[in-house]
Amino acid sequence: MDKHLAAELYPEIEPHGQGRLPLDEIHTMYWEESGNPAGIPVIFLHGGPGAGSTPAHRRFFDPTYYRIVIYDQRGAGRSTPLGEIRENTTPHLINDLELLRQHLEIDRWLVFGGSWGSTLAIAYGEAHPERCLGFILRGIFLCRKQEIDWFLYGLRNLFPEAWRVLVAPLSTEERNDILAAYYQRLMSPDPAIHLPAARTWSTYEGSCSTLLPNPATISYFASDTVALGLARMEAHYFSHNIFLPENALLRNVHKLHNIPATIVQGRYDAVCPIVSADDLHQAWPQAEYIIIDDAGHSAWEPGIQSALVRAADQFKIKIK
Repeated sequence: MDKHLAAELYPEIEPHGQGRLPLDEIHTMYWEESGNPAGIPVIFLHGGPGAGSTPAHRRFFDPTYYRIVIYDQRGAGRSTPLGEIRENTTPHLINDLELLRQHLEIDRWLVFGGSWGSTLAIAYGEAHPERCLGFILRGIFLCRKQEIDWFLYGLRNLFPEAWRVLVAPLSTEERNDILAAYYQRLMSPDPAIHLPAARTWSTYEGSCSTLLPNPATISYFASDTVALGLARMEAHYFSHNIFLPENALLRNVHKLHNIPATIVQGRYDAVCPIVSADDLHQAWPQAEYIIIDDAGHSAWEPGIQSALVRAADQFKIKIK
């Protein structure tokens, strides 16, 4: 990473608008706006699924230029009910984005997403390319079987200590199908069963998300709201192949070829290995592809954070 090109996060800001948007009889979405009310709209798609958004996510964008829209997806963060899997599929999430766009009277927006947020950004873009000014994508996750298997089993090769903690509650037989074993626990109505499982699952992901150990990241992933939303939604979506046909994202990426895009990927991303970003770029050669050689998965890795801020700054020119 060239230190001369480092870009700092923008200062902390507060929303100038926020609300709760009813989505159906079950779900209500939390949303907020900050930055320039008359600026270029940008929508931030958080990871997980189920991790929720944070105030720090506003800081990737120049608030004098961008109309910054942040929200929590179904079952996540401040959206209610937390951890609810009913009526919660990728097509629902795509439709929710359209409901929010229409509610805020936005014609087109820049789509920014990392990890699961990159998955949803691509799926949304392929469904509604006419609504996308561009894409900034980080830590690419295409939710293919090999990627889910890597997360549940392959990570043991790099993080054996974290993996041992993940499987410690499971019997020898259950370890042959970690996803099914955790799904059963996470969907239990008893908090004494689902909360410890959620914390263990989420902490495992947090422990593997940075190149160097980061106690603050692990602590964030261990918090009850993040853990429950993240673990339940990930187990739900992984168990159903994200409710999309196999390899649908790569197969339909040609629909995005004419839309400007920047892909930022940590070379040593253990949660979403670089092969997925490479596969995406091979299928989408028009996209700018930036590899951060000294980074793992987290958006807060210094090189990734800097590249994302710089990408958003560069889009001020690209989408004029």
